[in-house]
Amino acid sequence: MPKPVVRGVAALPLLLVATATLAHTGAEAGGFVSGFGHPVRGLDHVVAMVAVGLWGAFLGAPAIWLLPVVFPLVMALGGALGVIGVPLPGVETAIALSGVVLGLLVAFAVRAPIWVAATVVGVFAVFHGHAHGTELPGAANPFAYGIGFVVATGLLHLSGIGLGFLAGSRGGRAVVRGVGGLIAAAGAVFLFGLA
Repeated sequence: MPKPVVRGVAALPLLLVATATLAHTGAEAGGFVSGFGHPVRGLDHVVAMVAVGLWGAFLGAPAIWLLPVVFPLVMALGGALGVIGVPLPGVETAIALSGVVLGLLVAFAVRAPIWVAATVVGVFAVFHGHAHGTELPGAANPFAYGIGFVVATGLLHLSGIGLGFLAGSRGGRAVVRGVGGLIAAAGAVFLFGLA
C-alpha cells in the first residue's frame, strides 16, 4: 500500500476531533443574496465545490457534467433532512473531510469509475446540504435562499471545471494536481481546527 494511503488511514481516528467549519456558524437572515453569498464566504464550501469541478474535468465525460449535477441534487436531499430536523452525526467533520478527500483525488490523479466518483461526491453532498438545511429555516425567504445557494454552488463547480481544463497539457496537469494538493491542505486545516 502506498505511504500516503497508509498515513491517511492512520490519521482517521483524529477525525473525531474536528471543529466547526467556516461557513456553518448559525442561521442566515436573508433571501437570495444571503444564500448566494453563503457558499462563497465559507472557504470550506469553496474548496470542496472547486474540487468537484476539478475532479470532474480531470475524469472527463461524463463526469465533467455528472458530478456537478449530482452534488446539488444530493445536497438538496441533505438540506431537506436538515430542515426537518433529522440528526446526522459528524456533519462538520465530513464537510472538512470533503476538502481533504476530493483534493487528494485530484492531487493523486485518481481515475475512479463514474459510479464511484458520483457516490463519493454524493456522500459529501449530503453533509454539505444538511449543514445548510439546518440554517435554512432562519432565512427570511428560505426558497430564495436555497436558490441563491444552489446557483453559487454551480458557479463554484464551473470555476473548478474551467481550471480543470488546464489538465489537457503536461504543465497544466501539474498545476491542477498542485491545486488539488492545496485543496486537501485547506481541508486538513478545517479538519483539525487550525483555521
